Amino acid sequence: MVPTRRFGRTGLPMPVLSLGGMRYQQSWQDLAADQLSEGSQRKLTATLARAQQAGLHHVETARHYGSSELQLGKAFRALGGSRERILQTKVPPRADPAVFEAELERSFSLLGCQRLDLLSVHGINLAEHLEQTLRAGGCLAVLRRWQEEGRIGHVGFSTHAPTPLIVAAIESNAFDYLNLHWYFIRQDNDLALDAARRHDMGVFLISPTDKGGHLHSPSARLLELTAPLHPIVFNDLFCLADPRVHTISVGAACPSDLDLHLEAVARLEQADTLIQPVLQRLRQAQEERLGRPWLESWQQGLPAWQDTPGQLNLPVLLWLHNLLEAWDLESFVEARYGLLGNGSHWFPGANANGLGASVGEDRLRQALVASPWREEVIAILHRLKDRFGERCSRRLSSD
Repeated sequence: MVPTRRFGRTGLPMPVLSLGGMRYQQSWQDLAADQLSEGSQRKLTATLARAQQAGLHHVETARHYGSSELQLGKAFRALGGSRERILQTKVPPRADPAVFEAELERSFSLLGCQRLDLLSVHGINLAEHLEQTLRAGGCLAVLRRWQEEGRIGHVGFSTHAPTPLIVAAIESNAFDYLNLHWYFIRQDNDLALDAARRHDMGVFLISPTDKGGHLHSPSARLLELTAPLHPIVFNDLFCLADPRVHTISVGAACPSDLDLHLEAVARLEQADTLIQPVLQRLRQAQEERLGRPWLESWQQGLPAWQDTPGQLNLPVLLWLHNLLEAWDLESFVEARYGLLGNGSHWFPGANANGLGASVGEDRLRQALVASPWREEVIAILHRLKDRFGERCSRRLSSD
C-alpha cells in the first residue's frame, strides 16, 4: 500500500501518490451525462479502482478539466462511497464572487458530493487573482462561509505564478495547502517550499511526469542517464525524498499508468542511495554539453519578460535550451515553446518567433546589456526559432 504523510496543518493522512484528474477525461469540454461513452467511463472506473486498491485515496480534479468532474461523480457512484477517500477540486478565482460560487456549486453537483475535504482556488497566477481571492467579500469569503456550513474541509490554492507571488500567497496565512510545480528539471520554487514548511502547509506537486520533462515518453539520452531507474521512477524518488513534499500527482489515463509510480514508492526507503548516482550523471552530462561557465551565469542580467522587447520570456527560453542541449528533451521543449504567448497567464511571455520581425536584434541587445552572454543568447533564440517556430505555427493553426 502507498504510505501516507501528514498533509501539513490539515492533518489529513495524504498518500504520497495522488490520482490527478486531467488525463483520463473523455473531453476538454463539459459534456452532458448521455454524451459519455461507455469505453471512456469504463477506463476511468478501472483506473480509479486500481488506484484505490493501491492506496491512492486522494483524488484531485478541477472545474475546468472538461468532463472530469462529471465522470468522477459517476465512477464514485459505481464503485460505492468511501469514507477514507480524500477528494479535491479546484475553481478559478473570479472578480465577481457570485460567479465563483456558481462554479463551486457546479463542481459539487457534477461530483455528486455534499462535502469536499479540499478545495483549491485554481490558478493564482497573477497579483489580481490573489487580490480577487483575499479582498473583503471576495472568493475566500465564499469559501469560509461554505466551511462554516460544513461543506468544505480545507482551503488551498494552485499556481503557475512567479515564486515571489507564491510566497506572498503563502505568507497571507489564508491557505492550508498548495499545489505547485517543483521537480528535478525545475527547482526554482525552493523558496516557496520553504515558506510552505514554515506555515505548516500541505504541499502537492503538480504533474511531475508531464511537466517534469515528458517523462512518459523520455528521450533515449535521458533513459541512458537515469538507468537502471526509469526517468519517472527517478523523478518520483527525487521529489518524495524531499521532506517538504507530501504528495505528487499521478496523471493516469489508464490503470497501467500507475505501474512506474508504484515502483518508485516501493523503493522509497532507498531513495537517497538510488538517486545520487543518477544525479551525478545528469549533472555531469549537463556540464559536458553546456559548460560550467554558462551553467553558473546564464541567468545573470536577464530582464523580466514584461521588460523585454516583444515580451520574449528569456528565462524560460534559455531554460528550454538547456534542457534540449543537456538531456535531449525535445518533445517537452517543443510543447513548452509553443505554449509561450499562447497560454495566457498560465504560460506568460512570448517565444522567439518574433525575433528578426517584430523584435529587432539591436533592441534585444540593449535589453541584454547586463548579460555576460548577450550574443550567445541571441544566437540561441535564433536556433530555437529555427527548430520549433514553424512547427509551433503549424500546430496552432490547425487547432
